[in-house]
Amino acid sequence: MRFGLFLLVFSLVATACATSSEQPTTSGADAASALPTGPSALDTRTSPLFPPPLIPPSEIIPGGPPPDGIPSIDNPSFVDVADNRDVLGLTEPVIAVEINGDARAYPARIMIWHEIVNDTVGGVPVAVTYCPLCNSAIAFVRRVRGVETTFGTSGGLYASSLVMYDRATETLWTHFDGRAVIGLLTGDELEAVAAPLMSWDTFTERYPDGVVLDETRTGFNRRYGTNPYAGYDNPATDPAFFTGFLDTREVAKERIAGVDLNGEQRAYRLATLESADGLSITPDTLGDTDIVVFWKEGQASALDAETIEAGRDVGTVGVFLRSIDGRGLTFQVTDSAIVDTETGSTWSVAGFATSGELAGTQLERVPHFDTFWFAWSTFQAQTTVYEALP
Repeated sequence: MRFGLFLLVFSLVATACATSSEQPTTSGADAASALPTGPSALDTRTSPLFPPPLIPPSEIIPGGPPPDGIPSIDNPSFVDVADNRDVLGLTEPVIAVEINGDARAYPARIMIWHEIVNDTVGGVPVAVTYCPLCNSAIAFVRRVRGVETTFGTSGGLYASSLVMYDRATETLWTHFDGRAVIGLLTGDELEAVAAPLMSWDTFTERYPDGVVLDETRTGFNRRYGTNPYAGYDNPATDPAFFTGFLDTREVAKERIAGVDLNGEQRAYRLATLESADGLSITPDTLGDTDIVVFWKEGQASALDAETIEAGRDVGTVGVFLRSIDGRGLTFQVTDSAIVDTETGSTWSVAGFATSGELAGTQLERVPHFDTFWFAWSTFQAQTTVYEALP
């Protein structure tokens, strides 16, 4: 593992040195007048001008590349799904973001090389982020104290998780929870946006009129489709660059879907959700709210094989409220389909009714984290673990 980790860092540093596009500068006069000014947390983490840090500065460790060495995409280009279904393998993972009817797919084959895409979705400025080391996709509204900004990679890691910085104040933010932890904006939190991982097949089925990030116009020369973290998705290995306490209730790299609802957190092991039938439903109650967890086979791991498309099948997870307009629903798997017993409607893993009385209806999504256990339990220490009934 040590030798493989060395090769990974060397590869990323070498790639960083080949960056072909300049990063945008810090914010202009309007942002400067609305935000505090002072030193950059990229340069110093202990300035007396900073509020007290939320984490020990020494626990942010270098991951190899310097700030923006893993370059964000700041001028993303897209192509229509309808005319480009063959640009990805059907099982390839994508991050799905839908706001105000604008549905966009951010393929893991691109995100694994850039980690952040600064975009505008449905009129909302959004930073779509992906951390390969903790296997998590999270999106945020990219405004700080009302000022629109962009985010970049800081070159640092906290608990093996991406540490970002905003380009308005160069404050450091932890990707996993969107908190400003060191710098002028310490204590602020970003507004999260649902960003589930799903297979390309699932995305194209749910959003046939959507768009997908175009890898031919990123502005960078990368080996898109290959995986610089090959073999990392191995539960027998330790997380890279992790310092701190490991919650031993589960194996560190156990894949889980984490849900935080009304102050209560729960982890659902994918190994528990998986079914020999290729489809499962898991009803539960969390935070006094009835939810349902869908799982369907057919999504490749982005962190397993030399190419992302060849990754082992980990499936797609969807988490939703178990009701429509206050009407409770009971789900079951019938003839390889998810069906509710109240109306007989058929539902996709994306929570969309494809036939029956409720055809065209979307279940309300409950945001969840597709991630490794060690990352979820580090940031959600009070989490419970779902246990299936015998």
